[in-house]
Amino acid sequence: MKVVIWAGGLGTRISEESHLKPKPMIEIGGKPILWHIMKIYSHYGYNDFIICAGYKKEVIKEFFNNYMVYNHDVTFDFKEKKTIIHDDKIDDWKVTIVDTGLSTGTAGRLKKVQKYIGNEPFLVTYGDAVADVNIPELVKYHESHGKYATVTTVTLAQTKGVLNVDDNGNILAFREKEQEDAALINGGFMMMQPEIFDYINDDELMDFELLKNLSKEGQVKAYLHEGFWQCMDTQREKQKLENMCSKGDMPWKLWE
Repeated sequence: MKVVIWAGGLGTRISEESHLKPKPMIEIGGKPILWHIMKIYSHYGYNDFIICAGYKKEVIKEFFNNYMVYNHDVTFDFKEKKTIIHDDKIDDWKVTIVDTGLSTGTAGRLKKVQKYIGNEPFLVTYGDAVADVNIPELVKYHESHGKYATVTTVTLAQTKGVLNVDDNGNILAFREKEQEDAALINGGFMMMQPEIFDYINDDELMDFELLKNLSKEGQVKAYLHEGFWQCMDTQREKQKLENMCSKGDMPWKLWE
């Protein structure tokens, strides 16, 4: 089964680094977060990746073009005109990188890689969030309900103090955040049927158009993930993940 990863956006909310590289190529623990995401799927045997590139796509292409040489011991045999990679633990990956445009919506990017996916179910996620999602359980759940799409939902806690306000605009209370203030959000790590392509216009956004339209027809199910999940949308979130890596506290690191 193929794994599609969105990696083409501008990443404007983390522009401190994204002005130099696509957000999925920003490093945590010395590796791009895109690499961490791929290792999660690869841990479960999903090794066929399609990268929806766009903004600074050449950075992604260069990374994978040089991946074997940069990450393994290597011998350059000039006499025999060959390169030998010395490692028994080489990632069993097939990576297809597709230019899906600079400002194309997420669903529109899916449409542009349809020919590489084929007429089969596929996994898809955002290129800026890691989690300890059990992918085989997600697949099993998706196959059990027969709908077109499954979205992994995670709980996003309220990070600020909360106001209680009545209908007249009167503030009734200032209080600390509580558990019930948290909200369920789309955490990525989705699975979809090929039928979803019939619902996509060329430049649609995933959440606000495609999934909204599919949900109106009862074609979207939620896979509730109660474990670890963290996105890297801002420099603060990037630093949080970086700190976790430096301490060896990486709940998403399922691989050895």
